Amino acid sequence: MPLPPAPTKRAALLSPDAIDAPARPSHRNSRRSGDSRDDAPAKSGPQPLELFDNLGTDGGGDAPAARPARRSKTKAAPTSAPTSTPQQQPPAMVQVETRVPTPAPAAATPAAAPQPPARPKRKSTGPAKLFVLDTNVLLHDPMCLFRFEEHDIFLPMIVLEELDGHKKGTTEVARNGRQTSRTLDALAGAQDADIDKGLKLDTTGHREAGGRLFFQTAPLDYSLPVSLPQGKADNQILGVVQALRDEYAKDRPGKAKQEVVLVSKDINMRVKARALGLATDDYQNDKTLEDGDLLYAGSLALPPDFWTRQSKTVESWQSGSNTFYRISGPIVPNLYINQFVFFEAPGEPSMYARVTEIRDKTAVLKTLKDYSSGKNAVWGVNTRNREQNFAMNLLMDPEIDFVTLTGTAGTGKTLMALASGLTQVLDDRRYTEIIMTRATVSVGEDIGFLPGTEEEKMGPWMGALDDNLEFLAKGDGGGAGEWGRAATNELIRSRIKVKSMNFMRGRTFLNKYVIIDEAQNLTPKQMKTLITRAGPGTKIICMGNLAQIDTPYLTEGSSGLTFAVDKFKGWPHGGHITLARGERSRLADFASDVL
Repeated sequence: MPLPPAPTKRAALLSPDAIDAPARPSHRNSRRSGDSRDDAPAKSGPQPLELFDNLGTDGGGDAPAARPARRSKTKAAPTSAPTSTPQQQPPAMVQVETRVPTPAPAAATPAAAPQPPARPKRKSTGPAKLFVLDTNVLLHDPMCLFRFEEHDIFLPMIVLEELDGHKKGTTEVARNGRQTSRTLDALAGAQDADIDKGLKLDTTGHREAGGRLFFQTAPLDYSLPVSLPQGKADNQILGVVQALRDEYAKDRPGKAKQEVVLVSKDINMRVKARALGLATDDYQNDKTLEDGDLLYAGSLALPPDFWTRQSKTVESWQSGSNTFYRISGPIVPNLYINQFVFFEAPGEPSMYARVTEIRDKTAVLKTLKDYSSGKNAVWGVNTRNREQNFAMNLLMDPEIDFVTLTGTAGTGKTLMALASGLTQVLDDRRYTEIIMTRATVSVGEDIGFLPGTEEEKMGPWMGALDDNLEFLAKGDGGGAGEWGRAATNELIRSRIKVKSMNFMRGRTFLNKYVIIDEAQNLTPKQMKTLITRAGPGTKIICMGNLAQIDTPYLTEGSSGLTFAVDKFKGWPHGGHITLARGERSRLADFASDVL
């Protein structure tokens, strides 16, 4: 048997039995071997010393004799040496690597009883809570059962009844309801599952969930005000929360004291709960950001003294029509790949660049192409402000596969996306066609079913496309006359396909230029479904105004567009820019400011 590795910290003397003991495969497994050793019967013969420090002892960690043995030097003999026999070999001095853990003082003396599998670190420091989930939380996020860390979850019986009523259909809500039912069935069918004691939420592989799931298996006594109708499902859930609050208000045998909190996406439900003195909260896990103002903007203004600080350390070189700068300093950790930086100061030349490389403590900046000049017009369109020029550099770069554009109405999102798409499809032949889709969410009352083909049904939703195509066709036709403009318009429309999002599942787009308009009304799951349709050579542009969200239960923090912007920031083949200034007309600009 090969000897253990050379010592690195401290050595311990092993008994002869330890030499013949089977070797442990890895340090990770040896940490967990303490539980199995505790269950083994004690031997009367000499016991080998532990290979690693085990702070727990049979007496709760208070045995003073165990500590000197762990701290003994190589020359020190064990306190109780075994009596040698003729069959036994003389003791051998073997050095074994040991690691000394540095736990917190409170956790330094755990009991030696078998412990459950290790759970991830808890983010919260308070006691575990009991969360009562409303039906809309399960229908909004089927994976919400595993998002509450070490806390327990309680489902009233009326929630299961409502869940059963939403499982039919092909809508997103129906699919979420069916997925939730399958998840509950998997938890209930797990090995050693006991509904009375609660179902362990980590039995299906979600190790981050450390609590238990409880069902209402018996009627609960509660008294609600007479003004609340007893037959309504929301009021029954409030009654269950009230009964659980009274039940878990004090410590009882078998039931520890817990705070009971109602979790609901329904604002009126939370208002009624607070009026009754019940603890309630919104489901926060679906929010990418707590505040929309924290959203990644895609651009950063350099400080006025930037060049003064970088005068000695900056490196610059020329490559084609672009200039590159290698910078360092405290600003580098705050930069992302494909983030735009600009320097504007009175009396000094301005600089607009994009971060192309971040390595160690340095970053490389690449100057941009100026699309505001007439010679760099894209399908007859010139940019009018700084952010539009940033966006056009992203849209025209073949190395950028995913672009997100946010901004208020009139900032030019659709026009720039279409202009760059037509140039790269018809002129550069980089993509075969443009595919445009959008979330069909009405601002007002729905007008009902629409006749015709898929593109004809999408016609009323594509007013923005028609308006921008009319402008682009007119600008490109020049003096070709009516016949020339008609031919140009026909050519443009032959390369643009309008598709519905309802039929995107399972498709793969090859060498396509995909535009997703009104992306702020998409959920993160729908956004993932659309982005994963991209095949080789495809570019996807997501556009939207986060101030115009019409989908129920979606906010600026939980929108799919916010989700995509946050997850793709810093990716070498993705970029984002927030358009700040409207360029539609002076009337539209004034209305957006004062109305």
